[in-house]
Amino acid sequence: MRHPGPTDIIWDITYACPLRCTHCYSESGRRPARQLGHEDMLRVADAIVSLGPRAVEFAGGEPLLVRGVHEVAERISRAGVEVNLYTSGWTVTPAAAEEAARVFTRITVSVDGADAATHDRIRGRAGSFDRAMNALALLDDVSRRRTARGDAPVMFGVDCAVMRGNFDQMGDLCTTVTSRFGRIRFLTFGAAVPSGLASRPGFGDLELLTGEQVRTLTSPEHHDTLRARVPSSVVVNTNDNAMLLMRPELVERYGFPLLQIEPDGEVRAMPIYEGTVGSLLSEDPAVLWERAVARWSDPFVVETLSAVRTWADWAEATRRIDYRFGSDAVRRRIDRRPDYEATPV
Repeated sequence: MRHPGPTDIIWDITYACPLRCTHCYSESGRRPARQLGHEDMLRVADAIVSLGPRAVEFAGGEPLLVRGVHEVAERISRAGVEVNLYTSGWTVTPAAAEEAARVFTRITVSVDGADAATHDRIRGRAGSFDRAMNALALLDDVSRRRTARGDAPVMFGVDCAVMRGNFDQMGDLCTTVTSRFGRIRFLTFGAAVPSGLASRPGFGDLELLTGEQVRTLTSPEHHDTLRARVPSSVVVNTNDNAMLLMRPELVERYGFPLLQIEPDGEVRAMPIYEGTVGSLLSEDPAVLWERAVARWSDPFVVETLSAVRTWADWAEATRRIDYRFGSDAVRRRIDRRPDYEATPV
């Protein structure tokens, strides 16, 4: 089938990060930031616009560490493309909350536990839960002031990467954030997937969800249970993120809507897997998309992903694809990954 251009683009605009998350898909904070200068970021923004996406997600790393990120985002939004922000909340000040609410359509704060002990362990830095709660409080206040003067509220909420270590806290997290932040708009619970550090064998053995937990996460009964813990104004989403596997028969039939860009403008062939197809700074974006699409039907990719039956299989497939298509630098980084140990911060 013919694959139209991406509807959503994820731009990991920097690998700089104050946190050291146990499941980090990009290994941010542990590798060079690879962040572009301002003019080159604007060039990448223009290249993104040329692909005609519906939305661009600014992620990382921590996007709010990037000087000029708001101007870059505005460059894209002025072209009629929705711009969304993912942040840990670590750097959010009152002024930063105001500016983010002005520029971004949707702001997501990552919260991976209902209490500081759980969140800080997963996020790898003491105090990160309090920083996330502070960011939510500031966004809540901005939304209050905006609605008081007759403007639209801030579309902000929480994303939780669900793993074994926080699986039983989803309901408590619903109560914690909605009781504290009355203007929060959404809560998303998505299964952690075996990408980056989360593809390590130890992480898979100790933290990736079991099959039974995945079925529970996505069951209507579980969704209804979470929904009952929040006000009617809050949208609750649960997702197993299985789409990110990119199962070949489904991709061939339905296509795939996502494109992921690394901080320096390199385009990944497949979002959660290593391996790039060229740079938006030097090549036609449409050609790069065609190369990405071609990777999806590469015989090695098809054979590897078609064999996946369990999440352990998926983690093994990730490691095989990353090693096959990653650069020498990527393979050296994979070889240096420490074993995962579920220890406190």
